[in-house]
Amino acid sequence: MDFNQIFRERTKNFSIAIIRTFSSLPYSDDISIIRKQIIRSSTSVAANYRAVSRARSDKEKFAKMCIVVEEIDETQLWLEIIEDLEYINPEKILLLKTECEELVKVMTTYKFKLSQI
Repeated sequence: MDFNQIFRERTKNFSIAIIRTFSSLPYSDDISIIRKQIIRSSTSVAANYRAVSRARSDKEKFAKMCIVVEEIDETQLWLEIIEDLEYINPEKILLLKTECEELVKVMTTYKFKLSQI
């Protein structure tokens, strides 16, 4: 399996984990807003990373990668907010935060390498 395939799977699996975790939370106005935002940003990471691997040019690849980095950073913010508000079991949030932090590091590094092309 190559790098692109590995991270296509990881970003997709991360967004699925976010959807499953947040879909089970009870309804309230604040949770509803946060749920919508984190699901949107995490699925955007997966969708845009998929577009990176299919880009037609280096410029297009870099532009899509910029979106991936922006969206994974936003997802990280929502996870921090959720952790501070104690909406989710600390063990569950730790797993999500750990994967998110790893994805932030990898995607930021990849974006930097693309900027050097």
